[in-house]
Amino acid sequence: MTYDPSTPTTPELLRFTATTVDGTPFDAATLVGKPAVLWFWAAWCPKCRAAADEVVAVAHDYAGKVNVIGVAGLGSGNAGMQKFIADMGLIELTHVADDLGMVRTRFGMTPQVDFVLLDAEGVLVHKSAFVPAEFRALVAALAN
Repeated sequence: MTYDPSTPTTPELLRFTATTVDGTPFDAATLVGKPAVLWFWAAWCPKCRAAADEVVAVAHDYAGKVNVIGVAGLGSGNAGMQKFIADMGLIELTHVADDLGMVRTRFGMTPQVDFVLLDAEGVLVHKSAFVPAEFRALVAALAN
């Protein structure tokens, strides 16, 4: 299938809606048309805290080329999510509130600090645990 931006087709994986941490509706179908990174994190997770700087750097380096979306949850609570976003300088990114793990389950994620890569058609092309050097290289390849 060839992607035609004038008639986007949304894959089943992206046929869901959610709410962002700031209360804004989020439609995953809007990710079709540009590659995307979904970074799964929890406010109480030290590994997530350690990954935040690299996620922000990659989001800045690939701004306009790749969407970077945080998926927050695993019992973080809204106040915890908001604090984590502010403390870690993640305010510029969109963060889906997923305390019940529905988005996490949809993508088959288990540990708290994981990421998935979606191509411009919304097809999942990679998922794994967060390793900074690997993360950056995979996003670079996705952006080209």
